[in-house]
Amino acid sequence: MSSLAKTNRIDVINVGLLVLSLGLAFVMPFELFLFVYAVLGPLHYLTEISWLHDKNYYTKSRKDVILLVVISLFLTFLFVAGQHAKEWLNEVIPRDIHEILTSSLTFIAFGSALFMAFIKKPMVRAVGIILTVLLVLLVNQSIPFFTVFLPTLVHVFLFTSLFMLYGALRSRSKLGLLTVGLHILCPFLLFYLFPGDSNMFLTDGGKEMYENSMFAGLNTYILQNNFGVEIRSMQELTNNIFHTDLGVSIMRFIAFAYTYHYLNWFSKTEVIRWHKVPKARFVVVLVAWVVSVVLYAIDYTLGFQWLFLLSFMHVLLEFPLNYISVAGIFQELKLRIAKPA
Repeated sequence: MSSLAKTNRIDVINVGLLVLSLGLAFVMPFELFLFVYAVLGPLHYLTEISWLHDKNYYTKSRKDVILLVVISLFLTFLFVAGQHAKEWLNEVIPRDIHEILTSSLTFIAFGSALFMAFIKKPMVRAVGIILTVLLVLLVNQSIPFFTVFLPTLVHVFLFTSLFMLYGALRSRSKLGLLTVGLHILCPFLLFYLFPGDSNMFLTDGGKEMYENSMFAGLNTYILQNNFGVEIRSMQELTNNIFHTDLGVSIMRFIAFAYTYHYLNWFSKTEVIRWHKVPKARFVVVLVAWVVSVVLYAIDYTLGFQWLFLLSFMHVLLEFPLNYISVAGIFQELKLRIAKPA
């Protein structure tokens, strides 16, 4: 099969996956998210980290990613300690410092990745990373973008759109560009096309599992800080997340973004070829995935804590590739303006 035919086939598949993700997110947003995050999520993290490893993490030196891994480990420590030893953690690291630290470390990872992706000289890269750290020290405050949105919706929606756009421009695929447009349009459809929870499927078990998951905090933050919803009690919080037009629309967007993010990754297996790895590593990936799914099935909260490191690490390790994709988009657009096809 020619590369052009393969690209067209993948584009057609992705249009179908977009429609499927949109429909499922509209009908059963909470259950859909819980399912894909527990089943597709672990396999995505494991296979992408494996794939990035073979690509040298898209950095000028593989050693650079040690910083990203260390940050991931420390953030995981903060998360796990906050779940199981909260009082001790607050004594060691005050709550306000905890939030600043989490935001600052994520910013350092994001800013440093820019130098890792493009600067060849080790000394210049080191200076760039040091300047990033100094900038964080000067700001010295929590920036919600780096703690709330960058590891979640920016990663699964915005960066996915950018990857799709880069691929469509490189392959000069009109259907690929159409798919990008549909991907950007979907959130507007979920918010404004038949809003409300009358057509939503939600079980008591799904509601309880999502309330106990850490992701309910994302819904809460968006409601309070992006839409100005006042929440004065747990009952109001539950009602606003599960039983208001706005709350359901937010969840539909979250479920759609994560579902299509995972499906888009697996749909491009033939292009990305993440499965072409040593057999021993592939077996380890499959075993780790099965163990993760079993843990989610036993206790969803336990599964979430077990996979926090992989989840956060794959976000940070992808930062250099994010920058390269953005640069690639501008380069492709520049070529088209200079010499149209």
